[in-house]
This record gives sequence, C-alpha cells and structure tokens, in this order.
Amino acid sequence: MKLGLEGKLALVTGGSGGIGAATARLLLEEGARVALTDLKEDGVTAAAKDLKALGEIQTFAADLTDSADTARLYKDVTAAMGEPDILVSAAGITGAQGDFLEIDDDGWHHTMETNLMSAVRISRAAIPAMRRKGWGRVILVSSEDAEQPYVEELPYCASKAAITTLAKGLSKAYGPDNVLVNTVAPAFIASPMTDAMMRNRAEERGESFEEAIESFLKENRPGMALNRRGEAEEVAAVIVFLCSQQASFVNGANYRVDSGAVLTV
Repeated sequence: MKLGLEGKLALVTGGSGGIGAATARLLLEEGARVALTDLKEDGVTAAAKDLKALGEIQTFAADLTDSADTARLYKDVTAAMGEPDILVSAAGITGAQGDFLEIDDDGWHHTMETNLMSAVRISRAAIPAMRRKGWGRVILVSSEDAEQPYVEELPYCASKAAITTLAKGLSKAYGPDNVLVNTVAPAFIASPMTDAMMRNRAEERGESFEEAIESFLKENRPGMALNRRGEAEEVAAVIVFLCSQQASFVNGANYRVDSGAVLTV
C-alpha cells in the first residue's frame, strides 16, 4: 500500500526511544523526512544513529514543558528542514504514582505539564503552517488509561484523558482546513517507560523482570487477550497509517492499540 508520504516532513516528539523512535523509522521507510526531538541531545542522537541510512533525519533537543524552548525548537526545525506537514506527539512520562490522597500538587503539575501541555504547545506551534498549506496530520499519543483509569496512576490517566479530548476539539477546529487530528491509545507497550515500571515491580516483589511482566499482565491487565506487552512498531504502524493519504477521511478518532485492554466497546 502506498501511503503517499514521500517528501512530507514529520516532527516527532519523544523520539529517543519507544513509540517515537519506532514511528520515525516507519516514516522514513515511507519516504518522509523526519525531525526527531526529545529532552536530551544524547538520547535523541543515539536513536537517530541507526535511522540515518533510511532517509533524511535531523535531531533536536528541547524541553517541551517550557513555552520558550518549544517555540525555539519549532523555529530551529523550520530553519533547518522547513515547515512540518505532520506532527506526532509521543513525549510523555508515567508521572506521579500512588494513593491519590498522597500525591501532592507538584506531582500533578509535573505530569500534566509533560503529558498534556507539551502536546498543547507543540500543536499550537505546528498547526498554523498546516492550515496555511491546506494539508496536515496531527497524531497525539494517548493511552488506554484515558478510558480505563487505574487508581494508582491517576495523574497519568487524567493527562491522557485530556489528550484525547484535546485532539477531538482540534479535529473539529481545524478539520475544515484539511488538518486531520487523531489519537492513538496504546496499552503496556515495550518501551523505556514500561521497562522502568517492570524493573521497579520486580525489585519490590522479588521477581525476575519477565516474572514481573507476567504477573502484571495477569493481575493488572486481564483484558489484554494476547497476553504480552505490545511492540513499539505495532503502535507506530497505526500512527503512520493515520499520517497518510490513506487516512484522508479519518478525523477526531481514537485508535486503540491495546490487545483488548479496555474492557468496554
């Protein structure tokens, strides 16, 4: 299937690993150009090292929790590569966890700033040029937690629910300009973030890493019918489809990539 992405410029945040890096790879394989960004220069540079043979990719470091740095990032990207046609917002953290009554304001603010406001800021920077050109794709990475919250990670759940609502609103606002906005909602994907979660779980329970994954699936994610962690490439495939010409009538949708984790229709 031809996705019609040849020559398109994609700005991908959260690019140092996991879903962001996997998405960059598939976009390059489809002929797109990629501006890959993350918080730390060394992380995003390392992620791009193995991708340079696939096509045009440049890396940029920025703190998307800072408005001025986000604006500087977008200016640097446009100066180096042009105005992005595609935005994939994959930057995010697990954030503050634990009993709701014990999570302080700082924990909430940091989680929301990183997960929600980073998407707000980079979308606000990227959408005007897409509107002007009459073509754009914005994909915000949400989570199963947006629809099926877990009590031990409510700041994360709330931030991802906000992402889903943000995307729906943006789709209504800018769909008439042919700027299509959608979300992808993965569940328990193999990534640096879930690796850290499972290492902590293994240490707390006296289990091996693999045993921690197995017990987590059984006890915490019984709806995941495939009974395994997902692969970043499996999420990236859906993201890249939504970026494409083949998804030209998809707007305001939320695509679950969750092995059935969400237990509702």
